[in-house]
Order: sequence, then C-alpha cells, then structure tokens
Amino acid sequence: MDYIIIVAGGKGLRMGGDIPKQFLPIGGKPVLMRTLERFHEYSKDLQMILVLPKAQQAYWKELCKQYDFTLDYQLADGGETRFHSVQNGLSLVPDTKGVVGVHDGVRPFVNVEVIRHCFETARTKQAVIPVTPVVETLRHIPTQKNVLRSDYCLVQTPQCFDIQLLKAANQQPYSESFTDDASVVEAYGHEVTMVEGNRENIKITTPFDLFMAEALLSSHHSPKTSNP
Repeated sequence: MDYIIIVAGGKGLRMGGDIPKQFLPIGGKPVLMRTLERFHEYSKDLQMILVLPKAQQAYWKELCKQYDFTLDYQLADGGETRFHSVQNGLSLVPDTKGVVGVHDGVRPFVNVEVIRHCFETARTKQAVIPVTPVVETLRHIPTQKNVLRSDYCLVQTPQCFDIQLLKAANQQPYSESFTDDASVVEAYGHEVTMVEGNRENIKITTPFDLFMAEALLSSHHSPKTSNP
C-alpha cells in the first residue's frame, strides 16, 4: 500500500491577503483541491493524508461542501514546523511495506508521470526527489562571484521514501537544517536519489505564482488547433 502526505500549512503572508494560499482559487477551484485531484489521477488506490492547521480545517470543510469535493482522504493536524506536520501525517501511516510520498499542497501541477517515476524508483532506491535544472545565472552573495549553475538543481515534491525509512528518520530530534524531507533522511544517513521533475510543478507562494498558475491552466485547457 502506498501513501501520499500532502502538507498545506501556509498562512498566505506572501500573497498579501487573508486567505491562505492553498485555498485561493485557480481556474475557479481552490489550489489544494487541484493538488489532491492530481494524485487521485495518478492512482485511485493511493491513500491520501492531508495535513492542515487546526485553525484552517473548518474553513476547508466548508470549501469542500461549496465545491462538492468528495475525494477520500484522512486529515491530520499541522505542526509547529513542516517536520512536525509530516510527523503528524506519518502517524496515520501504518507500519507496513510500501512507499510514502510527501508533497507541497500548493504544487498542483506536478506531472502524473513524475509522480509515478518517484514512487516506482523509491521501491528500490528508498529515497527519491524530483529535481529540475537551474536555467539562470547564480551568484554567491558572500563572495560576489558567479557559480556554475550546472553544480545546482531545484528540488521539488513529491519526495518519496520507503515507509519504514521515513518513519525511522522522523524519530530524530528536530533540526533547523531540516528544510525538506530529503534533508531529514540524509541526516539519518541514507542517500537520496534524484529523478527528473517537471518545470510546471511550481510552488504557488506569491501573486506572480498565482498569475503563472492561471496561465498554465489556460494553456492546458485551450483547444488544440489542427493544420489544414
């Protein structure tokens, strides 16, 4: 059995509004619903766990009624940090064989094939992250010098792991160096494998990201024209 923990604890501060970013609509539907639907599209047997702050859960349930959103998932309480939120989500995953993924709730455009590649690779490699190349010049601020962009990549989600491995890694004491789940597993001593992500898999955190999300949706749903 495979699981996906979708973490959605954002307060929306960078959006400049009162509504948390995961609840903002794109194409007439809240971001978070589109994210859940994408994983359901990958596999209807995938067990979904949504992690939300307690203070946001009533609002989310109202949105589900409003949009007639009926996908099946389990709900876990958000924690003080992402690390603690994932711990809460993991508490709903039984001690069994399989793969568990962790995904940002505000990444609704992950490609289904990327999801599949991450889950399938994790069955043998145990720890997998999707990445994309850096396409712009990078400058190291302390030295005021450019660095080779080929030495770097951008890390996305879902990050997928053997269930037992991620559970064991999350028993470690919290560290500020835990910026994502891969860093937790690496601190536990396990190597992480990189696979190719998709550039459309943006993390919606700013008004510009929201604009890009609308553009991506419009492009995806625009009618195809055929050559005469």
